[in-house]
This record gives sequence, C-alpha cells and structure tokens, in this order.
Amino acid sequence: MQKPTEFVRDQVSSVRETVATAAASAAAEASTVSDTVSSQVGDFIRTQRSAAQVSLRELARAAGVSNPYLSQVERGLRKPSAEILASIARGLKISAETLYEQAGILDRRSGTAGTVAAIRADEALSERHKAVLLELYETYAREHTRDIAARATAVATLPAPTAPSTTAQEETA
Repeated sequence: MQKPTEFVRDQVSSVRETVATAAASAAAEASTVSDTVSSQVGDFIRTQRSAAQVSLRELARAAGVSNPYLSQVERGLRKPSAEILASIARGLKISAETLYEQAGILDRRSGTAGTVAAIRADEALSERHKAVLLELYETYAREHTRDIAARATAVATLPAPTAPSTTAQEETA
C-alpha cells in the first residue's frame, strides 16, 4: 500500500509528463506552421527576385541585409521581421503589403483570390500600377458587397404582400 505522499508524488509526476508531452506537441505544431509561413514568404521573395532578374547579392545590398541572412529567409530558415520585409520589398520594388500578406502579418485583401493573383502576376504592370488596380478592385468589390447587403435589407423590410380579400375576388368575377 502506498503512502499518501508517494501517491501524490506519483500523481504530480504523471501530470508533469502529460503537460510536457502536450507542450512539446504544441511547440512542434506551431513550429510547423511558422516554417510553412517562412518558406512561403521565402519562396515568394525568390520568385520576385528571379522575375526582376536581381541576384541575391544585389537584393541583399539594396535591402540592407546580409547575403547569408537573405539566403536563409529565401530557404525558409529565418522568419524576417516586418521591418526587414519592408526593406526587402523596397529592394524588389514591390509593396511591403504584398510581403506582409505572404508572411501572414497582414490579412489578404478582399476580393477573388484569382483576380488578385492575376493582377499581381501581370508582368506588363509596374508595382505602382498593380497597387492602384488592387485598390480600385478592392473598392469596387466592397461597394458591390455593400449594395447587395443594402438590397437584401430593403427587401427584408418591405411589408409582406397581403392576400386579396374574398369580396374583391368576387367583384372581379
């Protein structure tokens, strides 16, 4: 038979093991999500750099970061701060907002993802033109959503149609 102190000690040890296992699992899951976001922003930076035909060294110099650090960001090994992302965006001549969205710092703009992606992917447009188009698109999408909501509210507040009285039906007959 166990003494009460031994029983309590065993229970505390069991709880500690359970908490440690749950914490390790949560940390691994958070790390996986963070790694995915880091690799997404890194892949995006690499793609933009290639499209702009800028070398890693040139971008690092323009962004004011070290070449090895930028390489680690592109490979998803480092998660850059918002300030570093803004510097990289300036070096790539794209909006910082675009990188913030890729990094999960800023929510994606409203609108159809396909339309937003098409505007961003269009190589015939400068980054300034893309930003203006996205702003206009977002404004129109918001207005359209607002109009639909206003129409739905107007329809909901209309009085319900009343059935014609029987005497009116008899008079027409």
